[in-house]
Order: sequence, then C-alpha cells, then structure tokens
Amino acid sequence: MATAAIFSSLRRRRSPSLEAFLAPVDLTQVALLQTLAAVSSELISCFSDKPFFFQRRNSRSLIRKIEIFLVMLEYLRDSGSRSMPSLPSTAILCFKELYLLLYRSKILLDYCAQSSKLWLLLQNHSISGHFHDLNQEISTLLDVFPINDVGLSDDVREQVELLQKHARKAKLYVDKSDENLRLRFFSFLNEFDNGRIPNHVDLRLFFVERLGIRDAKSCRSEIEFLEEQIVNHEGDIEPTACVLNGFVAITRYCRFLLFGFEEDEVQLPSRKQKKPRKGLITREIADTFVTIPKDFCCPISLDLMRDPVIISTGQTYDRSSIVRWLEEGHCTCPKTGQMLIHTRLVPNRALRNLIMQWCTAHSVPYDPPEAADAPAESFAEALPIKAATEANRATTTLLVQHLANGSQGAQAIAAREIRLLAKTGKKNRAFIAEAGAIPHLCKLLSSSNPVAQENSVTAMLNLSIYDKNKSLIMDEDGCLRSIVEVLRLGLTTEARENAAATLFSLSAVHDYKKRIADQGGAIEALAGLLRVGTPRGKKDAVTALFNLSTHSDNYARMIEVGAVTALVGALGNEGVAEEAAGALALIVRQPIGAEAVGKEEMAVAGLITMMRCGTARGKENAVAALLELCRSGGAAATERVLGAPALAGLLQTLLFTGTKRARRKAASLARVFQRCENASLHFGGLGVGYAFAGNSTPPNRDPRFTDDVSMPMSISVQVL
Repeated sequence: MATAAIFSSLRRRRSPSLEAFLAPVDLTQVALLQTLAAVSSELISCFSDKPFFFQRRNSRSLIRKIEIFLVMLEYLRDSGSRSMPSLPSTAILCFKELYLLLYRSKILLDYCAQSSKLWLLLQNHSISGHFHDLNQEISTLLDVFPINDVGLSDDVREQVELLQKHARKAKLYVDKSDENLRLRFFSFLNEFDNGRIPNHVDLRLFFVERLGIRDAKSCRSEIEFLEEQIVNHEGDIEPTACVLNGFVAITRYCRFLLFGFEEDEVQLPSRKQKKPRKGLITREIADTFVTIPKDFCCPISLDLMRDPVIISTGQTYDRSSIVRWLEEGHCTCPKTGQMLIHTRLVPNRALRNLIMQWCTAHSVPYDPPEAADAPAESFAEALPIKAATEANRATTTLLVQHLANGSQGAQAIAAREIRLLAKTGKKNRAFIAEAGAIPHLCKLLSSSNPVAQENSVTAMLNLSIYDKNKSLIMDEDGCLRSIVEVLRLGLTTEARENAAATLFSLSAVHDYKKRIADQGGAIEALAGLLRVGTPRGKKDAVTALFNLSTHSDNYARMIEVGAVTALVGALGNEGVAEEAAGALALIVRQPIGAEAVGKEEMAVAGLITMMRCGTARGKENAVAALLELCRSGGAAATERVLGAPALAGLLQTLLFTGTKRARRKAASLARVFQRCENASLHFGGLGVGYAFAGNSTPPNRDPRFTDDVSMPMSISVQVL
C-alpha cells in the first residue's frame, strides 16, 4: 500500500514547533548539529512519558533510537565548538536526511498519541507498517553514515553501531493483543450484520475493561473521531467508509447502552467551535511546504480533490463529497443552491490531469482512484452496510424510549442524537420515524430548555428531507403550529433558522404550501427573519418564501403581512437577492401582486440593479419580474419600468450575453416596450441589437435603423 494511503484524515492540530520542521538549507555545520540536537531533544521530552495506549512497543523503540541519535549529535556539537575538523560531505547529507526522518517521526508519534483508541485499533496493521518503514530508512541512513570519519568517541560509536545492528535485524512488529482486540471489534460488526445484537456483557468487557472507555464523554469523542475519518476518507484506505459507518453505529449504540444518558454533557452546539481538519500524514508534510491552489480544492471538504466530477449545474466537486451530499437527500448544488436537473456525475478529466501535474511538480502524494471512470450511478448507490443499519435501529429504540419517558436532560440528549442520526441516510430517517420519534419531538418543540428545543426542531428538519416523513410531520396534531412557534419565538437563533428551513422542506409538497401559509404567523415570521436574520437565516427564510410564492393562493396573504416588502428589501442583499427576485417574478404574475410590487418604491430600482450586477440566474429572475410587472401591473407599472434609467442598455446586454431564458424574457420585454406609446424614443435601436444577438454573423449596421424610429417595428424579434 502506498505511503499516502496508510493514514486517513485527522484533525489538523498544529504544534507550536511544527514550523521548525523546514528542510535545513545552507546551515553551517555547527548550526545543523545544534538544530538536530534541539529537535531530537524536543521529541524525547514530548513523547518519552506519553501513555501510548496502542503501538507502545513500536513507539518506545523509535524514541530509543532518537535518544541514541541525540547522544551522537550532542557529542559532535560539543566537539564542533572546540574547532573540530569539518564533517565529510556524506555525513552532512545523512544529517539532512535525519532531519526529515525526525520530522516524520514526530508526526507518527503525535498521531499515535492523539488519535482515538478505536481508530488506532482499526489501523493497527497500517501504523505498524509505517513504524517498520521508518525503521528501514533509519537502517539505510546508518549504513551510509561514515561512522569512522566523524571522530566519535568509543562509547558513542559503540552505541551507534549497536543501533545500526538492531535496525538491520528489526522486523515488522504487530502487537498480538492489539490484533485480537481488533478482530473482536470486527466480530461485533458481524453479529449486527447477521441481525443479532451482541451480548451486553461482551460489549462492556471490550469497551470499558479492554479499551478503557469508561464514560459517555470519552465514548462520544471516539464517535466524533471516527465520523471525521468518514468525512475525510480516502478511497483506497481500509476499512472502507461503509465499514467505518458500521463501527460508528456500534459505538453509538454502546454509548447509550453502557453509559446511559448523562445530563451534565448537554450544551448548545457552537458554530465557532469547528474542529480544524488534518489530512493524511504524508499530505500534512506536503502542506507544510506548499499551498494547494483554491481551484484544486473541493468546495465541500476543502481538501485536494482526488476524483473531481461535474454535476448538472456545472460546478466541480470531489466525487466522495458530492456522493455523500446526494445520499443525505439533498437535491441542490451545494455551492449555488440551484436544483439539480439530474444526479449524474461527469468526470472532470482536464482538472484531474492538472491536479496530477501540480502534485507531481510539488512532490505531493496523489493516487487517482482506480474506479474514477466507472459509471457514476454505481458510486451513488453506495449505502451503509447492514450492520450500521441494524446498530442504528437498536440505538433509535433506546433513544425513543428516553425521548418518551426520560428526564428533561435525557430528552435533550435523545433529541440531539436523533438529530445526528437523521442527518445522513434515508434509511435512518425512515426507521426513526417508524420508531415513533416524531410525536415526541413535536412535544419538545415547546420545551423551555433551549437545547431540547433546538435539537428537536433540527431533528424534525433532518427527518423532513425524506419525502415519506413530510406527511407524518404535517399530519401530526399541532406539529406545524409548534414549528411556526419556534420560528416566531424560538429560544435560540439556530432554532428559529432551522424552523424556517423545516418549512422550506415541507413546502416542497404543493398541497402543503397553502396549509403553511394559512398557519398563523408563519409568513410574518419568515418575512421578519428575512429582514433581520443572520445570513444563513435570511437564506432559509427567502427559500421558504420562494416555495410558498409558487402557490397563487398565497399571494394575498404574503402581501397582507409584508412579505412582499421584505422580498423587495432583500434585492439589495447579495446572498438572497436571486431567490427574492424569483419570488417577486412569481408574485407579480397576478394583478394583485403586480399592484403590491408596483407600490414598493425600491422594487424597480432593485430589479434593475440585479440585472446589472446579479448572478446569471439573478438576472433571469430580475428581467422576468420586470416583464410580468409590465404585463400584469397596467399602464402605471409599465411607465415606471419604462422610465428606469439604463434599462435599454441592460436589456441589449442580456440579449447578447444572457442565458437562454434571460434572452427570451428580454425579447418579450422589448416587444412590450415597442407596443407602448413613445417606446421608440427610448428603445429605437433595441430591435437591431437583438437581431445581432440572434445571428452568428451580424449584418452591416444600416444608419437608418438608428434614426428611423419606425424601422425596429418591422424587424422580427427571435423567441428562443
């Protein structure tokens, strides 16, 4: 297995001295020896007393080797200060190589000291192999090192020769007790895979007695670490992501089976407390020296893409990240928010070749996946193994029991765990609902405990992503009302935002749009969140309002409670302007909507600004809204649109450069102007401009077309 494939992603934890590990360049002999001695001493002081739970023998052996190197380095350093002759060039090269070996030793020891116990157990063979590789390189270095030519004392030389002898004889060492534990962990996976729940006593013996995981907090840390490995998983790493999902599910089940529901750990999640990420050990080395170009990083994982693919919106993502996004039930582009026309993934071979060239040029490990060109559908079908499903089902049973009958603290924890379980996989969402969680979550929506309320509404949001659960939520007595109450008066900002997102998810069903709009306070609260919410809250609110605006029976209600005013105000906010313009384009189709928008002083100006500075979709929505405003708003509305400054130039630009839909709407708006009294005074050259846009080879412009106001009326305007 390639070195780059030995370790999966870790949390990026920069130690204070990490920056010191830069390749020594043009150092004097004394400075080089001093630097190596300092680095060796630091490694020994940092790790000699570390309680390594796994890889104890390999770690201690490596530290002892570094101690012998330190003895030699200190002797040569002290001798150098007494005007010792210059070291041979071979020795200098060996010491520079030793510097890099020390750097890799630090990363490996730090990895073993900081990683979770379960992850180290699962990686037992790979990590043992990495220690062996490092020992082989040390042996090679000592074979090349000119021991007889550097002036070592007899006792120091004896120690170095003994180290050389041991390094030559060293073999791969895999701790048998650790390996037995690893196999035992896999046996639990097999039991769940066969539909059996492992014995409670066996699970306690393994987790508590053998691994020393003695409380809920440490068990949760193990779960979080394994989950992060899944997020950052490399395609050729063992175990696979599906198997890791199974181990996470088993550990989560044991967390509640063995340690119950500890109430002192309940707290609100902080958005600012995001764990920094860590890549492969070999990749971390590369990251110290080079910066990855932004275009080579996946917008979801922010890591270097190994298998870039293009989705229907034209955006590129790493295959593993976008497949995981789709498996979670999303049907939009993560970067643009656009609905996906289809879920096919097209390999971006051009970008992959550029990434490979860049990695080769900068000596960054890069192993393109063997199945990169396999049919995209096969990747999207990757599902958690049966063991994960069965373990999660068993966990859900425990959680729903405490959700129904537990203390307030236990209910908050159960809601949080259901929230996390429902975050991924439609199977999880399905059997959580089947277990009867929705009625109990509905009751928690009115809890005075902010943690319980936030987790319950977020769990409801995650469950609603699965279409079959939407009806269960809407049919649950009082559930919609409670969600709206959280939106209006939620105890935390995130609870209010997630309530808005839940309404957006539910409103995907056409029959529910009217019910949501008729629920007292729903549209008012969405409009309020759009006006004064956080950027994310505004996004949730505007997408929900957009969905509701696709039902014409909701227009009167939206106008009455000020949602139209809020949408017009949102045109000036880059993050939500596109959706706001889209909602307005729908509302103005009806005369009542056109009248309300026409009364908004900043409506036309805001749409004009969108046409000038918005995204491609935003420009489409803006010109569509202006067109519908003219059609449905009568002469007064048309006059306001007609009198907008710079509109002629913006329309002509759209006719040349806009998307297909934007050009079609702009052409229709041009015809509306042509039928208006005095329109030719303002748009005499527009028809010619569109004629140019519709032909690949424009005809020579006839000066008469610019001056004769009647000519544009006779020019055919192409409808695309």
